[in-house]
Amino acid sequence: MYYVRLNRCCSINYNPRLHFLFGKNFERATRIVDQGGVKRISGDPSRRFLFQVSISLLFLPPYMCFAEHHCTCYSFFYDIVNRGEQLCCKHQLAARLAAAVGACIEVKVSDEELAILLSKL
Repeated sequence: MYYVRLNRCCSINYNPRLHFLFGKNFERATRIVDQGGVKRISGDPSRRFLFQVSISLLFLPPYMCFAEHHCTCYSFFYDIVNRGEQLCCKHQLAARLAAAVGACIEVKVSDEELAILLSKL
């Protein structure tokens, strides 16, 4: 992720190592980032945050995730927690990539609103 952050680029051709590590999830995550599907929701004044990742063109609810630890998608629980087959889901990877290249849509909310979002997880 250091090179992604340094070069502000997350294309598949530019990062063959990340493609090797994450496989199909890397391709899907770059597509989500390119489509502007990552929001970083920050609480004020605490500056705590979480990511809201949505897959555009589909009318599915967005997934809430902490880039390093948790995602509300089915794949996170099935492929990562239960089976241990992946390092992270495409939503977590999209959140990490968007944060690294500065492609997140920044949304500021009060700490109370953030607490309400977290209580719905």
